[in-house]
Amino acid sequence: MPAMPREPLSTSAPASASSPVDAGPSFSPLYRQIKSLLIAGLQGGEWKAGEGIPSEIELAQRYGVSQGTVRKAIDELAAENLLVRRQGRGTFVATHAEQQQQYRFLRLMPDEGQEPGLGRQLLDCKRQRAPAWIAKQLQMRAGDPMVEVRRLLHGKDRPVVLDDIWLPGDLFKGLTTERLNKHRGPFYGLFETEFGVHMIRAQEKVKAVAADEESAALLQVAVGTPLLSVERLSFTYGDKPVELRRGLYNTSTHFYRNDLN
Repeated sequence: MPAMPREPLSTSAPASASSPVDAGPSFSPLYRQIKSLLIAGLQGGEWKAGEGIPSEIELAQRYGVSQGTVRKAIDELAAENLLVRRQGRGTFVATHAEQQQQYRFLRLMPDEGQEPGLGRQLLDCKRQRAPAWIAKQLQMRAGDPMVEVRRLLHGKDRPVVLDDIWLPGDLFKGLTTERLNKHRGPFYGLFETEFGVHMIRAQEKVKAVAADEESAALLQVAVGTPLLSVERLSFTYGDKPVELRRGLYNTSTHFYRNDLN
């Protein structure tokens, strides 16, 4: 990222083309402008997942603003789990490879115990053409190449999640069954390190369904057993959707937890 001039950044942002003609000027606080510049650096790969970013003093000098302005921008990015502060060490780019980040998007918790601790069994990984309903959610064209992954997540003695995952083929060239089986960490960690795709936020739709014959056999439950269907759309920088996932959760020994702020 090129160094910025020392003059203070403007606090006004240009109105979008769709804004009403009679709308007044829109204003962006200075720290929000710094936040946008930091996100641009993350998106452009200036700082990789798990790497440290420059200190607040260095960033303040770079952008020609106060250290307090930089701190406020970083505070928001940390609250959004894009950055992680480490006492006495600095600020780092968040990564799903870290233990505390691995289950950030997985809300299924055991009735007993604190962490999901789920084992993984890969069932399939194949490339195919995206049907219209998947292409629409991933902002692709119907028929574009995609990667489809199916897996089971196991608790202590039985499978508890059946996941179907769909990924844009152009972003995940070379993703194969062998590559997924070789990787021992979370999928999102692999997506970061080997494909440069960072999952930074997600939307979920949750509803109750009954197990059909196929899902019942894989989850080792009776046909008609109540399951929790969780459809997740995950986004990278710039609000670009990069993963669609549909999970069927057996909640007989687990529960779905969501923290509301």
